[in-house]
Amino acid sequence: MSLDRVADDDPRIVGLRRMRIFATLLLVAMTVVFVATFFIDQTLPGLGYLRAFTEAGMVGACADWFAVVALFRHPLGIPIPHTAIVPHNKARIAGAMGRFITNNFLTPKVVAERLAGIDGARWIGDWLADPNNARRTAHSVALGLPQLVRELPRERFAELLEKSVRRGLEAMPAGPVASSLLAIVWAQGQTQKLLERSLDLMAASLEQNKAMIRGKIEAGSSRWIPRWVDGVVADKVIAAATSTLAEMRDPTHPWRLELKAAIEKLIERLASDPEMQAIVEEAKTQLLDNPLLHAQIRALWGEIEGRLPSDISVYSEQIETAVSGALTGSGRWLQDNPAAKTRINRWMRVLIRRAIVPRRAEIGAFVTDVVNRWDASTLVNRMELQVGKDLQYIRINGTLVGGLVGLLIYATTKWFLPA
Repeated sequence: MSLDRVADDDPRIVGLRRMRIFATLLLVAMTVVFVATFFIDQTLPGLGYLRAFTEAGMVGACADWFAVVALFRHPLGIPIPHTAIVPHNKARIAGAMGRFITNNFLTPKVVAERLAGIDGARWIGDWLADPNNARRTAHSVALGLPQLVRELPRERFAELLEKSVRRGLEAMPAGPVASSLLAIVWAQGQTQKLLERSLDLMAASLEQNKAMIRGKIEAGSSRWIPRWVDGVVADKVIAAATSTLAEMRDPTHPWRLELKAAIEKLIERLASDPEMQAIVEEAKTQLLDNPLLHAQIRALWGEIEGRLPSDISVYSEQIETAVSGALTGSGRWLQDNPAAKTRINRWMRVLIRRAIVPRRAEIGAFVTDVVNRWDASTLVNRMELQVGKDLQYIRINGTLVGGLVGLLIYATTKWFLPA
């Protein structure tokens, strides 16, 4: 990478070339004036001062030109010792850059202080709430989703679903989980509703099957007992059963209270009794080893897959509208929810710190490696582009300061030292 290959409209190269030309023209001007002083009237007042100024200015300009050029290359291509400093010390510069970034930019304190001033959640909320951003993102999703769905390995997904379900069930302690689920269902009254529904079904079944019950009782009765007696007995049995079912609708019924106590005891045992937990774990293991479970999981995936359209591109407009609305809504929610923004910012800061700080040495080593891989000319030209413009001011200052020093020396010798 040479400066000639950098884009002509790059402001860095334009500024560097402008300052080079200016510094060189200043040296040329000093030289022209110095030479001209030998061809004009030597008795002209102040001529010595002008000659001293331009002569010292040329010396200063040449000396600083040499110093600036010697940083990056050999002056005039001559391999003078201690010139071309940057390319000769590329490895040392690369290591210093890596260490500098590691020790000054990626320390825990610096990273924490920098992250504390970044409100990433607010930026995310503002970006999502912008309808244009949401619309562009949703459009990209709507275009890419059909292709993604077509490329999905559906058979692989079925295997993944089966393995995920099994691993999830194996990882869960069956007893405590069953205890929690049963406690939730019982607390919400679902079991009571199920019991009451069962009582309704049993009462309706008794009412609908009176004739069958009477027939069963008559068939099992002695032939010496009159049929009308069997009918009375059957009616009494049915009436007693119906009455018992009606009484059990009362939550304070003894049987309901016994059931409540039994379920609460079961919930407690599932949570704390090792023997009960072992029984439930054994049942869970048998369930997981049952081929019927795996067949049901695959059947479930087959049902899901069967309901997936073969080509969802026809729904692109609906997808785009839904995604756009979801993104915009999420952004507005985030804007209006300071607590959520605080939590998200905290999570982001923790994640970034955990991702960067422990690896700061690796990042520094990466910077060192990248710089080491540059060839010498690439390193020289990149550094010169960054600081070269300012270095040309050194040439300009050297020309002017050198001229002033020469003028001061000439004036001192002229006025204070004997001729």
